[in-house]
Amino acid sequence: MANLEEIIKVNTEEIQADLVLKNAKLVNVLSEEIYETDIAIKDGKVAGISKGYKGKKEIDLKGAYASPSFIDGHVHIESGMLLPSEFAKLVIPSGTTTVVADPHEIANVMGLQGISFMREATKDLPLDVYIMLPSCVPATRLETSGVDLNCYDLALLIDAPWVLGIAEMMNFPGVINCDKEVLSKIKLGLDKQKRVDGHAPGLSGKGLNAYVASGIASDHECTTPQEAIEKIRLGMYIMIREATGARDLEPLIPVLKEYNTRKCIFVTDDRHPKHLKKHISNMVEKAVEMGVDPIKAIQMASLNTAEYFKIPNAGAIAPGYNADIAIFKDLKNFEPTMVFKKGELVAQNGKMTIDMTEFQPPELRGSVNVKPIKKKDFQIKIPKGKSKIKVINVIPKQLITKLSIEKIHEENGYATADTQNDILKIAVIERHKASGNIGLGFVKGFGLKTGAIASTIAHDSHNMIVIGTNDDDMYYAANQLVKSQGGKIIVENGKTLAQLKLPIAGLMSEEPAEIVMEKLQTLEKTASDIGCKINDPFMSMAFLSLSVIPEIKITDKGLIDVGKFEVTNLFE
Repeated sequence: MANLEEIIKVNTEEIQADLVLKNAKLVNVLSEEIYETDIAIKDGKVAGISKGYKGKKEIDLKGAYASPSFIDGHVHIESGMLLPSEFAKLVIPSGTTTVVADPHEIANVMGLQGISFMREATKDLPLDVYIMLPSCVPATRLETSGVDLNCYDLALLIDAPWVLGIAEMMNFPGVINCDKEVLSKIKLGLDKQKRVDGHAPGLSGKGLNAYVASGIASDHECTTPQEAIEKIRLGMYIMIREATGARDLEPLIPVLKEYNTRKCIFVTDDRHPKHLKKHISNMVEKAVEMGVDPIKAIQMASLNTAEYFKIPNAGAIAPGYNADIAIFKDLKNFEPTMVFKKGELVAQNGKMTIDMTEFQPPELRGSVNVKPIKKKDFQIKIPKGKSKIKVINVIPKQLITKLSIEKIHEENGYATADTQNDILKIAVIERHKASGNIGLGFVKGFGLKTGAIASTIAHDSHNMIVIGTNDDDMYYAANQLVKSQGGKIIVENGKTLAQLKLPIAGLMSEEPAEIVMEKLQTLEKTASDIGCKINDPFMSMAFLSLSVIPEIKITDKGLIDVGKFEVTNLFE
């Protein structure tokens, strides 16, 4: 903890600062101006901003820009498939020194143990990781999750100083209909004077008013200016998202030019490793390129986020604030030349300057627990008199799907894949409780001509999902993922063509980020080699089990009619 007397004595010139950044062009997000000054740092805090400080160490910035380093206001770290320490190694050099994480993915698999794992794996990093407690575990009752987190479970952690509140409340119908369990979670956060984040795509009018009146204060699902403006008018903070899949910054630029940007926050939500190296800094740079004032862009990446989440002493460069600072040559290229965390130089010219090998994750139990899988489990017997099936149709670059009715491709009384018409078999295998649940169906749009692909990343409960041209390869792929305790795999003729093992909750790798990125690239190329016409088939496949997004999905409980919110028969 900073010594207050010593910080004061730096300003009375009784002692020297630990570090002085001299001749900086300070981006002051508090006064919204830029001016030249020195920055004195003592015990990890900014002691003062003025000319003439003396320091044990002095760095002449020669007119470079000193900005508060960046804060990601909503991120699922697990979506990067990396250990938190590897995640940190990618984002810190780009200027991000604080993130607000929603461990929704690992919580669906391992509950409170998963949340505790994320805390233990991040608490000593040179990256501040705050946590929002997942509000929707499970997301629905139409799939089997690893756990069910209720209000009493969340109450065990809500008082922790590293917990900032309740994460995205996806169940907005439950809010509007006054579901007691849903409202109890909201009340838990509000009673502790902590934030409750929202997730309400398309919600408008009186329904949105009801949602906001409940105490939910933010939303990261806005895709149009009209939607964002309506929510700002009702007092919500808008989290502007640039994920690997969903990219909303450009459509929302008119809002950032014409409306109150102090209610806007930059977030990344879900990003794969290749999109982590340029993190929040890339959003700032893009916003400025599209005409947003640089100071306001930096505010959205720092001060706005800190103030919304009530993070103390963060988000600005001023006396008493944490000395979390990024140095830029100009305000066009936002690749920092130096990044300071609590006054320590942690990255320079895109590379970490401190040793990260000491950050080892805690132990975690295995999470791929399945009833022994047999080849016959993938067979689909055709009922007497049936000739047609319901097929999930994938739409390129979208999470929604469409339903089509197709003629059955039959072999010896069983429904099989029809590669000539791009109709493949799909299976979702429950992997948490060894229940033996397997949902079977058909999907169109992947284009595989041979083999099978499988993964233990399948939103939201992350059961195992397999797509294939034949039962033998689907059987082989599923069993290989059981052996590796999770991952992504491509197989053909009973042989593994490419694989990324994800033994941590079936979601994260133990390998360095560079190796993970190489294996992901190999998986994409290999999928193309066996006929796949989707650029990232594993991402598309991961959302086929998300039973809250229209029109037709599949879980371990079967084919899901999202509109009716019920299991539907495969045969028409």
